Amino acid sequence: MTQPSLFADADPALDPAFTGAERHALDATSWVEIVPGWVTGGETLLEQILQAAAFEQRQRWMYDKRVYEPRLTAEYRDLAAAPPFLRALAEALTAHYDVPYDGLWINLYRDERDSTGWHRDHATCHKPVCVVPVLTLGATRRLLLKPATGGPNTGFSPTNGDLVVMGGRCQSDWRHCVPKQRTPSGPRVSINFSSTSQYTV
Repeated sequence: MTQPSLFADADPALDPAFTGAERHALDATSWVEIVPGWVTGGETLLEQILQAAAFEQRQRWMYDKRVYEPRLTAEYRDLAAAPPFLRALAEALTAHYDVPYDGLWINLYRDERDSTGWHRDHATCHKPVCVVPVLTLGATRRLLLKPATGGPNTGFSPTNGDLVVMGGRCQSDWRHCVPKQRTPSGPRVSINFSSTSQYTV
């Protein structure tokens, strides 16, 4: 189960069998799959990413003005430029979900005050049906989903090393967010894998 390390002194490993994967149907055409502990050695991997990734605080339009996102982001548009272990993760996901993942971006939620509002991953998912894997490292934070047309929330709390995969029409028909929380939280990183095959219809 051991794959190449991100750095020489790191020892993360992935489970190529996706043991314990559990798929949750959101509706007839949308689903979320949770793979608990898909990556072990997550704390080491998290620390190395925090030290090495080129995080920046991006801006986005909110109504009629641009505002800073309450989180930091780093991106590898070309997977070949990513560290070896992250490439190994993408290769395992490609083989398992039959989607050629060739890029990734990393979101850093520094503490409980960082968040992201309700959104879909429109920038990387233009097709109505997409498969979007997200690896969680670090602190546990709530991931909420709700129908785009309105309705009750569905929540998950992925822990360090868990893989969350949003599939089917999830990006088209649902929205997701990581809300702020009142209780103190350490840093949490989400590694989001993307595929140019899903960019265009």
